[in-house]
Amino acid sequence: MAVPPPDVNYTLSATELDQLKPYGEIIHHETGDILTQEGARNLDCLVTLSGHTDIIAETSEGARRLGWMEAGQFAGDITVLTGQASLVRVEMGQAGDVLHIPHDKFKRVLVENSGLSDVFVRTFTARRQFGHESGMSTVVVIGESYDRETFVSRNLLAVHGVPHVWLDPKSDELADQVMRARGIVADDLPVVLRGASLVMKQPTLADLSEAFGLDLLPDGACADVIVVGAGPGGLASSVYAASEGLSVLTLDIRGPGGQAGTSSKIENYLGFPMGISGQELADRASIQAQKFGARIAAPVKVCSLDHNGDDYCLSLEDGRKLNSKAVVIATGAQYRKLPLDKLAQFEGRGIYYGATAMEAQLCRASEVAMVGAGNSAGQGAVFLAKTAKAVHLVYRREDIRETMSEYLVRRLEETPNIHLHPASQIAKLHGEERLEAIDLETRGEPVLLETPFVFLFLGAAPFTEWLPKDMSCSETGFVKTGGDLANLDLVKAGWPLERMPTRFETSWPRIYAVGDARVGSVKRVASAVGEGSVVVSDIHAALSEMEAS
Repeated sequence: MAVPPPDVNYTLSATELDQLKPYGEIIHHETGDILTQEGARNLDCLVTLSGHTDIIAETSEGARRLGWMEAGQFAGDITVLTGQASLVRVEMGQAGDVLHIPHDKFKRVLVENSGLSDVFVRTFTARRQFGHESGMSTVVVIGESYDRETFVSRNLLAVHGVPHVWLDPKSDELADQVMRARGIVADDLPVVLRGASLVMKQPTLADLSEAFGLDLLPDGACADVIVVGAGPGGLASSVYAASEGLSVLTLDIRGPGGQAGTSSKIENYLGFPMGISGQELADRASIQAQKFGARIAAPVKVCSLDHNGDDYCLSLEDGRKLNSKAVVIATGAQYRKLPLDKLAQFEGRGIYYGATAMEAQLCRASEVAMVGAGNSAGQGAVFLAKTAKAVHLVYRREDIRETMSEYLVRRLEETPNIHLHPASQIAKLHGEERLEAIDLETRGEPVLLETPFVFLFLGAAPFTEWLPKDMSCSETGFVKTGGDLANLDLVKAGWPLERMPTRFETSWPRIYAVGDARVGSVKRVASAVGEGSVVVSDIHAALSEMEAS
């Protein structure tokens, strides 16, 4: 078992405890009292004042005491901040007093006291990171490596930062032991275990969302701003809007990260000279937004947007309706799909749209094909080359330098197990239950490439089908804003104001589009973050205008 780093714990000073006590209630507990049950949501922040509290985790190897909190120390990890389901049980190891700070009041602490906010966020984040790195987790996924539903479950947990252990029943002896102990048979797979309290057989995304508290929004929830999309642009809007006092709801069909979350390493983002993975960047931004009070819900699918008096109403796929004064469209874009037979059949079974640590684990020591000529494809190829036997980068252009940064091209050329295939495309997919090989066509010459893994990083199609028909978009579906809106666009949309739309405002007042979903946007993480942050000043002005009128 890995040794916890020193920053996973912190002892509050007498001064810090005095600052915290007005937010909570001191309660005496006897030895053995349960303070937090596994699966509980919207937890109290528990600060031990005397005695000690034990942290108990139900893992695939049985119950384990992960640690204990002595006087001045606090229990919990990032779920205390987010309100999501607890993955551990907290009980009183020795009788004493505990300061209970309710979840809503704890969120006030994070906003009102910068010093304490830094302490809690740093410690909670370190604990969650240790949970990822220790190899021991209360959440266990059992399923075959090439099973699509196993991949979907693991992917959802990964994008939400839920530490989990994956066991393949065909190769992991522990999988058989756990299955026998929990009464699980092969027909139940895939299975997700949440500690000792919950066994989910062939879970849907809705089942997982409910079990881990990923979507806690009630029907009829209201906010000053609803941000649709939790990629870099949407998260930037969430952080800046929440930090400036606006109430914020952030929705995403998948989870924090967006298209950038599929990137294994971003090396040209300002302030990260050693690079950072897209998912890590999203995780940090997500925590930052929630620290300031934004509420993030995913997976959630928005189906429509309509007027609700002077406000707006967003209808979700499950029938819930949310209301807001302003909306930020940050739905980004998705990688395009190849027009190939069996493509849908092999998605999650050899065809993938992201190159993260999870995919790298699947294709270890195998040959893989990466399709695309942008930076994301180059970053993915370099990342997978560390564990794959060989990486074949396939692209239709003659010169990859037309679309890829020079530093990445040089890295591709200098990596011995990366093979470049210019003027090439995939012509056919082979396999029955899963992908086994592809036909590669290079300058008209067909070549059989025996690879069971293909990663697609092809262009961008906007997620804008859910928008109203009279909201002006380009022929390809990207949203028009500001100066890209012609007078005719405003007339068709019934623009009601005397002023013209601001730079990121659509043909509907107080509806904004930022990042890849917007016409003319620069398809870069930094650009999306910039647009997502500066649009908040326009939102403030529009809300003030609305109140004045």
